[in-house]
Amino acid sequence: MQEVEIPSSYLAKQLNAIKFFHGCATSGQRYEKIIELGRQLAPYPIEFKTPDCLVKGCQSAMYLHAQLVNGKIHFRAFSEALISAGLAALLLAVYHDEPPEVVLFCPPRFLEELGIHNSLSPGRANGLASLFQRMKKEALDFLINNTSFKN
Repeated sequence: MQEVEIPSSYLAKQLNAIKFFHGCATSGQRYEKIIELGRQLAPYPIEFKTPDCLVKGCQSAMYLHAQLVNGKIHFRAFSEALISAGLAALLLAVYHDEPPEVVLFCPPRFLEELGIHNSLSPGRANGLASLFQRMKKEALDFLINNTSFKN
């Protein structure tokens, strides 16, 4: 099996996410930071609010759109629930503009380090997992369908 080289951009983005939560000792403080991220999420184009962009398994309606640009995935996400939008923003902060291999082979371990899962209800934790699974599916689809990756 071929080793995947982890881009320094991905590692730097994880460190930035960890720094963003520095000093958050309680679940409530982490929730406030997540909500802050949700408020900062880029606007989501109405034309991407389609059933095929809807992420199944989320507590609130969550939309995810992915596009491959110059070998890197550009993600957009939307949820009316600020906590869900913030969780999406957290994943996008790390995986947006990274190659599909990074999404597939580099799990979001920084979430464990931040204690995010411990701060979430089971429904929100399942939604976060569903969102990341969908991001991985999009990455795999790009690898399979992109002719530049075929032998």
